[in-house]
Amino acid sequence: MSPFSHTATNIGILAHVDAGKTSLTERLLHDTGAIDRLGSVDAGTTATDTLALERARGITIRTAVAPFTVRGRRVNLVDTPGHADFLAEVERALGVLDGAVLVLSAVEGVQAQTRVLMRTLRRMRLPTLLFANKTDRPGARRDGLIADIRRLLVPHPAPLDDPAALAEALAEHDEALLADLVEGRTPEPARLAKLLAEQTAAGLVHPLCFGSALTGDGIPRLLDAVAELLPAAAPGDPDAAPRGTVFALEQAPGGERTALLRLDAGRLRERDRVVFHRREPDGSRSVHHGRLTRLRVVSREPVRGGLTPGNLARLRGLPGVRVGDRLGPPPADRQPDGDEPHFAHPALESVVRPADGRPETAAALHAALRALADQDPLIRTRALPGGATSVLLHGEIQKEVLAATLAADHGLAAEFAPSSPVYLERPVGSGEFVHDIGVRLHPGWFATVGLRIEPAPPGSGLAYRLEVERGSLPNAFQRAVEETVPAALAQGLHGWPVTDCTVTLVRSGFAPPLSAAGQFRTVTPLVLLRALRAAGSRVFEPCHAYRLTVPQEHIGAAAALLAPCEAAVESTEPDGQERGAWTLAGTVPARRVGDVRRRLPALAHGEALWISRPSGDRPVAGRPPERERTDGNPLDLAEYLAWLPRA
Repeated sequence: MSPFSHTATNIGILAHVDAGKTSLTERLLHDTGAIDRLGSVDAGTTATDTLALERARGITIRTAVAPFTVRGRRVNLVDTPGHADFLAEVERALGVLDGAVLVLSAVEGVQAQTRVLMRTLRRMRLPTLLFANKTDRPGARRDGLIADIRRLLVPHPAPLDDPAALAEALAEHDEALLADLVEGRTPEPARLAKLLAEQTAAGLVHPLCFGSALTGDGIPRLLDAVAELLPAAAPGDPDAAPRGTVFALEQAPGGERTALLRLDAGRLRERDRVVFHRREPDGSRSVHHGRLTRLRVVSREPVRGGLTPGNLARLRGLPGVRVGDRLGPPPADRQPDGDEPHFAHPALESVVRPADGRPETAAALHAALRALADQDPLIRTRALPGGATSVLLHGEIQKEVLAATLAADHGLAAEFAPSSPVYLERPVGSGEFVHDIGVRLHPGWFATVGLRIEPAPPGSGLAYRLEVERGSLPNAFQRAVEETVPAALAQGLHGWPVTDCTVTLVRSGFAPPLSAAGQFRTVTPLVLLRALRAAGSRVFEPCHAYRLTVPQEHIGAAAALLAPCEAAVESTEPDGQERGAWTLAGTVPARRVGDVRRRLPALAHGEALWISRPSGDRPVAGRPPERERTDGNPLDLAEYLAWLPRA
């Protein structure tokens, strides 16, 4: 067999918090010989949960990968997060999977996050096995659980330990098998096995295993299902240009990064030069180059020939790499929208200070937070006056993750203030301003900079253009202007980030030998903010797109719950996945999502299902909120001049 033809099956294990996902992961790795002893969530000795917070709370936060072999099949197990605040992390991991195992508790049954995860799996068309865990516990159910799965999760669960029920589930999508069952003919096991594999791959049925990760009961049947029913990675073209996705990062204590990448096409070897494409949170795109200093294919067996399509690898030598980076052009079949992953603007902001209040600790804390933000596209930071640091986040639990990481990896105790929403600004018209050498703002700056700012389509981010002749400025001066524009727009007229605009350099000049790049960096914010003031800006607040699913008789109560939370109901229609359920869909301000979630348990006897994700924004009504500036306020020349020596 050619070393390039041996692809693995990349699977994920997902579950509601405390359903036993990490325990099942440990059991699978142990029973296939990948680890020597079983780890314990309670004891904090699991193989995949490495963060202190993960061990303490028994939840998975970051994506981990562990290989094992079953029935001659190579399997890469991607242990994905299960907490609702990490749905974006889950979806990043799902994009590199070939199949999944969704874990349920046979005691607690179908829980809210179980339903959210199953909907995500079905939307991404991933073949999925169901594992009902904790059958050794008092209160474990079988028939009632199957009924709940059929009503709330998937219409056709296929119990693997009940041949009759399995045949009935398969007959729902096979008329010949249905006729045989009606007429009392017993189908051949080989025929059922073939139909089961085909219908599982197509997402028509979902094989169901019962067992216990603690005792090992049912694990052999689950492993058989993984080997026989979940497909191997599609064999991409090994002779094409390399193409793949970075889906996770591992950070060594010394700071060196290891990128986890799935390759969809081409080949990669150590010392190869690579080009990664990135879509930034503001919608702009960037390109990053590197050379692989180390490449290790994820596998328990030695793999020769480098990384081939369908396999995963750990890569080093890419200091600027981030989760979501694309190697080569984005493959249209790996993402629902056919585009590279796009991480929305963070919707929350928290101020972080050192617990001991010491200035030297504040500096170390800021440096540590910047390093963490550099490796995670869901986090951003900025320095505040007085030594504090602002952290931009997507979810409240991220604060716990950061606090635990700062304590464990950096020895820093941090205090996080209550979160507040992060708004955006967009120009409402076109504005222009020019600073000429020797006149206007400051006669000592030998830099002519003229900038125009104007609106751009929503979601387009920031674009920078030239109307002056290319080469009219030395490269260092031109680069100083271009690099300063995004930083200057991090705080608009009201202090919020400015997006969806085009900035054009309309005039430039210099006076050798008096001009310097630093002067262009100093002048650019003054010119750009005055151009923005001439254009005017409007403030927008971040929103979530939501889907609230309830039994039909609770539609009125659902609408009554949403109204006080400023949620707009844009559609109400029968749900496509749960019988007798209806779904209300629309948008809600990000700052009110927590309010909705707190009120949900009282709705529909606890059966209401809420799914939301960052999606767009809406104009702020009335007086726009103001944000404290940290850029010296380029709109006030005296204040800016006083700030410059301290910058």
